[in-house]
Amino acid sequence: MLADLPIAEAGRRLRAGEATSLGLTEAALDRIAARDGRLSAFAEVFGEAALAAAAAADAALRGGADLGPLHGIPVAIKDVIDIAGRPTRAGSRVPMPAAAADAAVTGRLRAAGAVILGAVATYEFATVGPDEGLPQPPACNPWDATRITGGSSSGSAAAVAGGMVRASLGTDTGGSVRAPAAYCGVVGLKPTRGRVPLAGVLPLAPGLDHVGVIAATAAEAAAVLDAISDPGWRPAAGADGAGVAGITVGYARGWFADDPATSPGVLRALDDAASALSMAGARILPVDLPGYAMFETAAALILDAEALASHRDRIAAAGPAYGTPCLRSLLRGIGLDAGDVAAAWEAARLFGARLDRELGRVDVILTATTLAPAPPVAAFRGGAAAWTPMRTLPFNASGHPAIALPAGFDGGLPVGLQLVAPHGAEDVLVRVAEGFERATDHAVARPPL
Repeated sequence: MLADLPIAEAGRRLRAGEATSLGLTEAALDRIAARDGRLSAFAEVFGEAALAAAAAADAALRGGADLGPLHGIPVAIKDVIDIAGRPTRAGSRVPMPAAAADAAVTGRLRAAGAVILGAVATYEFATVGPDEGLPQPPACNPWDATRITGGSSSGSAAAVAGGMVRASLGTDTGGSVRAPAAYCGVVGLKPTRGRVPLAGVLPLAPGLDHVGVIAATAAEAAAVLDAISDPGWRPAAGADGAGVAGITVGYARGWFADDPATSPGVLRALDDAASALSMAGARILPVDLPGYAMFETAAALILDAEALASHRDRIAAAGPAYGTPCLRSLLRGIGLDAGDVAAAWEAARLFGARLDRELGRVDVILTATTLAPAPPVAAFRGGAAAWTPMRTLPFNASGHPAIALPAGFDGGLPVGLQLVAPHGAEDVLVRVAEGFERATDHAVARPPL
């Protein structure tokens, strides 16, 4: 079906005259109409605007104007990223003004010829969740509606895993692209800090915030990342079957294997992933990363301090409109001072330096994304502050690029691996990710919708 075509194949058919952007967009809108009533991935669907953009994309191609790999391709955008003329609601009751202009990344998608289908759901202001007391129902995990999608890019992951779009923009401050990707069995790519502009994105913790991509495959995530990146960065796309022969993968097994929160199914999946990469030609070396807890604590302190600063004025003006879990999360920053934050950033610097040393002897590092499959929604009811153990936050503080990939299943639910590379080496991440996708069948697994 048209809605299931990978971006590259859809693009080939568009250029060969075998398909139209209008047809692709209509198929995506039909899929949304059929499935989103169950999944609640979309906060708003731009039906008429999307069809008009698709018609314009078709006319441009007919006229000889080809804007690149995303020309005529439907995409979605997380509802913390400005889309001109509409409020960026961020999953909240807090009144938000209409955006005067597109965010930089929104504008770049339009310039690349992409068709914006709509805004997808987020945990409130990209904090914690899900919160069933808000106007936007929490997005459902397409594999099991009783489980969370992960946050905060919940709608982005549900829309891709649910087959409603091949790629969506998300944001990642502590794992908010990678964890939902792992929980929903899709790909989540967080770029190097500074590669993608944040202008027009509602800030949470500016020192940790990244705009990233959730997509059906690594190649599709790379194509979108290249479209939204600043000039001068090495393209992420282009591995084109290069494979993993000659690649050295450092396996940071000790970073998660002995944690009591690690599910045996996740450990098996990660061991199998290392074996699959080895069988495909990669060299696997053990690497020792510094103790996780200290660096997660330091990065969390930065997040808490910066998130409160980002929201302090809005809380003063509209505090009662915030949901309880979001407000509780934001107020964790009370009592932190500049000395605390400076010490946390120094810890982040030390972690980044240690990570760079390890990456000096391997091409990428393999570790877990989350330590267990998606927990039940019921654990969060009544504003409960449930904990979801992950291995993502320190890479936001260090700024290294990271990608989450489907790595198998645990009790019928997806689990994901995580690859981390040196700053600016998204192309290496994508090469290894594509090699892993070809060596396994995890990338083609889809929920029975």
